[in-house]
Amino acid sequence: MTDSYRDTTPLPTGRIALVALFVTALVTAQMTASKLLGFSIPFELPFTGSLLAMPGAALAYAVTFFASDCYSELYGPEEAHKMVNVGFAMNFVLLALVYSTIAAPAAPFSSVDPATFEQVLGASLNIVVASLLAYVVSQHWDVRVFHAIREATDGDALWVRNVASTASSQLLDTLIFVFVGFAAMPALRGGDAMTLNALLGLVVGQYVLKLLIAVADTPFVYAVVGYLRSRGSAAPAARTAD
Repeated sequence: MTDSYRDTTPLPTGRIALVALFVTALVTAQMTASKLLGFSIPFELPFTGSLLAMPGAALAYAVTFFASDCYSELYGPEEAHKMVNVGFAMNFVLLALVYSTIAAPAAPFSSVDPATFEQVLGASLNIVVASLLAYVVSQHWDVRVFHAIREATDGDALWVRNVASTASSQLLDTLIFVFVGFAAMPALRGGDAMTLNALLGLVVGQYVLKLLIAVADTPFVYAVVGYLRSRGSAAPAARTAD
């Protein structure tokens, strides 16, 4: 029997792992976005004071930029944009699966109250719209800035493009998510928007964490990129001055 598969070229495990990490962190962020977290800090910041307030998705979403930067460095902007688009589509798959489960009838002996299940997993329309818009803008921006800096530096200084692209895209993501999810959408739907000070408090709290993660994950970006290149999972760097 003739093999009918058109493309049997095996994908490197490292490449699959990066895509899996990106999508896993992305859908985790979508499911945890509605919970607001608060962390006390030993000093005060503008608008947020000594309490860093942020959506529960902040940590998971920061991981997506780590995976995206590794993938961009190894496989180029075109492949990175494809991954971002696939991730965007997976958001809708997640929403369809979650809301179809919420709508399905619960067994009378279920140990989880259906109302509690819906409250925990059923993100509000405001959060869904804000997270999807923030995602598609910030992730594509991240890929473009990453490769613009890569070209400007002739492939040197991976840490510069990792930190700069993530810092700028995370700022975009934070501003869009907070102002759309907690101000624009509530206002459009006849609800109560947060005050400006509360909105800016969310922006500062979330962005400080994301910026710290962008700096802290740089050694891990070097480690992942170096390891996968050494394993032949991607083309070698254009230059070796990094």
